[in-house]
Amino acid sequence: MKAVILIDNISENEMRSEWGLAIHIDYNGQTILLDAGTTGAFAENAEAMGIDLAKVKYGVLSHAHYDHADGFAAFFERNTQAKVYLRSCCQENCYDVKDKEGKKLISAESGGPKETPVKYIGIKKGYLKEFESRFVYVDKDYELLPGAVLVPHKTEGLEKIGEKAGMYVYRDGVWRPDCYDHEQSLVLETERGLVIFNSCCHGGADHIISEAGNTFPGKRIYALIGGFHLFKSSDEDILKLAERIRETGIERIYTGHCTGEHAMELLKRELGDMAVQIHTGMEIEI
Repeated sequence: MKAVILIDNISENEMRSEWGLAIHIDYNGQTILLDAGTTGAFAENAEAMGIDLAKVKYGVLSHAHYDHADGFAAFFERNTQAKVYLRSCCQENCYDVKDKEGKKLISAESGGPKETPVKYIGIKKGYLKEFESRFVYVDKDYELLPGAVLVPHKTEGLEKIGEKAGMYVYRDGVWRPDCYDHEQSLVLETERGLVIFNSCCHGGADHIISEAGNTFPGKRIYALIGGFHLFKSSDEDILKLAERIRETGIERIYTGHCTGEHAMELLKRELGDMAVQIHTGMEIEI
């Protein structure tokens, strides 16, 4: 398996970077595009690296946020065949409901996004309709191809994480803390063990590792690749997460995007060489 980071917040060369993530994966002779960043910048980087997006066989949207979904328009321009697989509950309805001081700006009785000073962070409005022929909505565990499975969250109570983060969905006229049911992991079987891709790990990196272990009992888990959404987290929360990650027995974490520079420093301090910083243009071979 070979994964190439097509876009990330950090670039260590002349390729473009942005707040977003896109990963090109070669797996057992098949090609997968996981997410597409915020703009079409990932496609320019792919071209510079000699990666032909027209040959990608499968697309995967990790969750319903703009910095992973909005670049798919550029992908669809270059690839006319590949379907993009996403959770069946994905809608254009995700919001950040805290101000700069961390104060929550809504209540359960709020009248809706147009009447509330919140920040929309979901899929670009109209995308799901405009490109509906390219999207495939999936439920439960879904085998994308042999050895590659899309796994939803199976941990209860994740809405508590959403509430703490100030992430809400507006669904059926009601504000609800995000339980991240629109987030999924791409789990690949490799010779070294399971490799988990989860682009933001909103539901918690430790929970995601455990979910993969419970989904594939007896399977060794080698690595988790993706952002950990720690850029606003306290040192205490980051250090506790590092300890829980260590306790899972996973061998390697490759992380970036929404993890944050300070959080990465703490993870490296606590986990050593087990924690690896990703960046645009990076190649990971497992």
